[in-house]
Amino acid sequence: MRRVIVDTDTAGDDTQALALAVLTDRLSVEAVTVVAGNVPFDRQVENAKYTLSLVDAADTPVYEGARSPLVKSHEHATEIHGEGGLGGDLHPETGIDSAAGFAPEEIVARCRESPGEITLLCIGPLTNLALAHAREETMLDLVDEVWVMGGAVESRGNVTPAAEFNVWADPDAAKRVTDAFDVTLVDWGLCLRTALGPDRLEDIDAMDTDLADFFGEVTKVVRDRGEADGLDGITQPDGLTAALLAYPELRERVETHPVEVDEREGLTRGYTSVDFEGVTGEPADTAVVEAADGERFAEVMLRMLRERDPDGVFE
Repeated sequence: MRRVIVDTDTAGDDTQALALAVLTDRLSVEAVTVVAGNVPFDRQVENAKYTLSLVDAADTPVYEGARSPLVKSHEHATEIHGEGGLGGDLHPETGIDSAAGFAPEEIVARCRESPGEITLLCIGPLTNLALAHAREETMLDLVDEVWVMGGAVESRGNVTPAAEFNVWADPDAAKRVTDAFDVTLVDWGLCLRTALGPDRLEDIDAMDTDLADFFGEVTKVVRDRGEADGLDGITQPDGLTAALLAYPELRERVETHPVEVDEREGLTRGYTSVDFEGVTGEPADTAVVEAADGERFAEVMLRMLRERDPDGVFE
């Protein structure tokens, strides 16, 4: 069982990743840290606590982190996730207290306490991790792995033609993290190629479970408006990232390349430059998941929503 801290800007697909990370026996979620991103910060905190309560993990500590990007301002993604992040109509007030302490400091403290044993699953902007690294420059040696949902490697972005939301929202943090850590990257293009199609969505709609109902609620806005690039179906970027971490069986091709993030303001803000040909001479220290088993990923999601047993796909 891999020990994990989930760093999230909790909205629609973040909730599914968090549920999966809790329900699989392959991961042990030791803490959740919240970062500025998808929707107003306090709503993200409540969304995380509410999701944890749905999967009987309300005792998992939730730490509040950066309430804004390092340098630049950003806009929320309510047009995808709805006001509040859970489809627009669900605004939970759990009454659960946040854990004491600032998320970046807690990330550092837990990694110092168990060096080399904790993996960071980063499914929002990378501000918290950048701040953790600023506090502890040896973080690279203290973490096990760093998995990041972010970037647009071989596709158009989803917030600008050049950039995916998580990297665009805090490009300065993304640059610092990709420069400092050996990251495993799950990008927007891979998410498009492994999207849940209409047949899978019909299967979910036909389920009579609380998690399937929750999935329907949090994906309502994006299903009504249509996904990017005219996709017939919807993506689950954060759920895919969690699944790829938990289940190596889903990884079909992972290649290591030099990666640079353009942190400058302007047309290419948040652009993720991947040097496939090695022309820059920079070290190849970012593992990019270039292909994944979309059919089995869909089975993982359906099994989780129907039976709360995502591991059953591999038994």
